[in-house]
Amino acid sequence: MRRRPVVALILAVALLPVPAGRAKRAEPAVHVGSYVWHRPDRAFGGFSGLELSADGLEFVSQSDRGSIVEGRLSRNQAGAVVGVSAGQITPLRAPDGTVLRPTRRDAEGLAITPSGKVFISFEGIQRVLEYDRVDARARALPRDPAFLRMAPNGSIEALAVDRDGALYTLPEVGPIGRPIPVYRYAGGRWTQPFSIARPDAFRPVGADFGPDGNLYLLERRFAGLFGFANRVLRLDIGADGRPTGAEVLFQSAPGQFDNLEGLAVWKDAQGRIRLTMISDDNFFFLQRTEFVDYLVAPRAPGLPRPPS
Repeated sequence: MRRRPVVALILAVALLPVPAGRAKRAEPAVHVGSYVWHRPDRAFGGFSGLELSADGLEFVSQSDRGSIVEGRLSRNQAGAVVGVSAGQITPLRAPDGTVLRPTRRDAEGLAITPSGKVFISFEGIQRVLEYDRVDARARALPRDPAFLRMAPNGSIEALAVDRDGALYTLPEVGPIGRPIPVYRYAGGRWTQPFSIARPDAFRPVGADFGPDGNLYLLERRFAGLFGFANRVLRLDIGADGRPTGAEVLFQSAPGQFDNLEGLAVWKDAQGRIRLTMISDDNFFFLQRTEFVDYLVAPRAPGLPRPPS
C-alpha cells in the first residue's frame, strides 16, 4: 500500500530514537537477521509480496508499480538472508497481453499454487489476476461484490493459497473493533468462510499458509514519525478450514524494520518453521528494501493451543 501523504513524516525517522517500551514477554519467533537489498534500477522497489521455494532459497516478488522479479537468496548458517541474485524486473501483463497501465498496476499481494499458477491482488481497481507464468498474459478472476465496496487504497492486499489450491484474501482497512472478513476463492467462486478480529490499529498486509497447514498473517501499524511496527499472527486452521486459535509470534518496535508487506513461511532442513519478509520502500530514498528473517520455536508437546 502506498503512503504518499505521510512519506514526508518518515524523513524524521532516522533522527529519532526508537521509543522505549515495557519489558516484553518471550515471543515464539526470534529475529535471526535482516538484509538490505540495493539495485541500481529505476524499476527497483515497492516490493509488497513474497513467495519462496520449499527450501527458502528461490524467490518471487512483485512491485506495486506492476512488475515482478525472480531470484535466489543466499543464507548464512543461522538461516538469515545475506545476499540476493535476481533476474530482470519484468512488467506484468493485462488480460489483453499489454503492459498494465499506471492506473491499474498497484499490485499488492502474491500467491503461487502448488501447480505453479501465479495470483496477484491489486488495490485501486480491486481485483485478482491469474498467470500461468510471470511473463504471460493475465486472466481476471471474477470479483466478489464486496470488493467494490472497499476503500480503493485499503482493499484486498494480503493473498495466500492453501495446500489444496484455494485462494484467500482480506482487506487491509476496516474499523477497529470490527472483524475483518476473509474471502476464499475455489471452484470458480468467492465465499466468506470466516473473519479475523481487529482489536487495535494493526492492519493485515501479507499472508501465507505454512508447511504446517496454518495461516500466517503479517500485520503493520504506522507509528507516525517513528515509522512502522509489524507483527505476525499464526492462525491454527481446523479440519473445517476455520481458525481454532491464534497467537502473536512476534511484534516489532516502531522503526525496527522498514515497511514489511510480503511474507513467506517455509521449513528448514531441521523441520523448523521460518518466516521471511520483504519491505516496500515506496520508491522513497529514506526507506529501504529489506529482507527480515525469523525462526519460530516449536510448540511444546502436550501444551494446549492458544485461544482465538
